[in-house]
Amino acid sequence: MIHIFDIDYTLIRKSTAYHFLLEAVTRKKISLKQLGKLPLDWLHYKFGAIHFDFIEKALAHMAGIDESLIDETAESCFKRRLRRNVYREGARLVRRIQDEGGEAVLATSSFYNLVRPLENFLGVKESLASRLEFENGKTTGRIDGKALFGANKKEAVEDWLKKRSIPLQDVWFYSDSYTDLPLLSVVGHPVAVNPDRFLRKKARQNKWRILQFRELLVGEACRTTS
Repeated sequence: MIHIFDIDYTLIRKSTAYHFLLEAVTRKKISLKQLGKLPLDWLHYKFGAIHFDFIEKALAHMAGIDESLIDETAESCFKRRLRRNVYREGARLVRRIQDEGGEAVLATSSFYNLVRPLENFLGVKESLASRLEFENGKTTGRIDGKALFGANKKEAVEDWLKKRSIPLQDVWFYSDSYTDLPLLSVVGHPVAVNPDRFLRKKARQNKWRILQFRELLVGEACRTTS
């Protein structure tokens, strides 16, 4: 069985981008100017009025950053900030799935460079994530392909499953967000985790399972991929 997990607000408190940008700004790796309208877009998201191209627009401000700097900052961010914000219940659920012979996969709109440290920490072997476009080792300010957000995440997961001949009815998908309703609505086992008010309403209407993760991992060891 395949268990697919969203990351932001599902396996971790807040978002990968939030922790990464806080680390990058604190360490003066990027400027506040490069954040563009991200704070405003976050409010739109919370109130259910998100512009689905906000990731592409935000990224346009971040051209010319070395990939090595992004990877270094992502590792530092994980050690200093993100690791202590992993939900204990989520990490244990991933571990139990693996111990019972299942496969845990991450599917996120966040960028792979940012989530790779978490992937390694959880011992997850594969992640579906948005990809930054690089040219000569620097960001172009564009996405490589599509941002895995909303319907795009659904399409990416469906393509991944099709290549492995895995039917949707055999898939568990865990998410906190109404933006993942396209994928939650087609898998056999949708699970709302820490759901926002829009997803909670939908989950109750459809009698989907609802989980609430509250405890943080804070220093507990986990497994890593080789």
